[in-house]
Amino acid sequence: MNEQYAKIAGKLKNWLNDWRTSYDAKTFLNSFGSLMITTFFALYNGFLGLIHVSPWHGSICVYYLLLVSLRFSVLMAERHVLRRKRQGSDGSRIRLNIYLLCSVLLLVLNLCLIWPISLLVRMRRPVNMTLIPAITMAAYAFAKISMASFHLVKRKRSGNCLVRLLRMINFIDALLSIVSLQNTLIMVVSHDSDKIHMLTLSAVSSGLIWLAIVVLSCRTLLWGIRQWKGPMDRAG
Repeated sequence: MNEQYAKIAGKLKNWLNDWRTSYDAKTFLNSFGSLMITTFFALYNGFLGLIHVSPWHGSICVYYLLLVSLRFSVLMAERHVLRRKRQGSDGSRIRLNIYLLCSVLLLVLNLCLIWPISLLVRMRRPVNMTLIPAITMAAYAFAKISMASFHLVKRKRSGNCLVRLLRMINFIDALLSIVSLQNTLIMVVSHDSDKIHMLTLSAVSSGLIWLAIVVLSCRTLLWGIRQWKGPMDRAG
């Protein structure tokens, strides 16, 4: 039993040391925490979709769960690459293959966002909500935007393309949280007399954010294609 505790303590010590000294390790370890938070946020949206019969919240729940699955796949792929590297294999090409596949899936997933965005434009969403969902959305959006903006710049310090992909997924997650926050606030404070103005605000701002998400997804994929055609050690 003592040996098992010693092994666990040794692993925790190594993880903590990696988190302090390695930017890549810090990214992957932090991503596990972010994954759990996003899962909770997705389930919370699903709960709101059920109690308010809201297609918007239901569709956002599905989107976030798929985004969580994609992020989890990247993390598991990195774990597989590290195992292969310990056996003497070169992980660069494997990482790039995974990057390209996940970039395609990310682009397709974000293109499908047009459906929930269209629900907002057509005002097919509940209008009677309390402040609790708004506070929850605000806390999630603030945390995601702060962390994603900070780390999106620092990602260029890493030569690992999967770190780049994870940071971009986190930034897209943060952008969508702005849409969720904005429209939850509209649900809380808008009245029938404000419906036309709120419709215009929702359509313009949500459409622009969706367009930005799609552009970022395309750039992510194009970067991977350039790396595939060019030298493996070229930094983007």
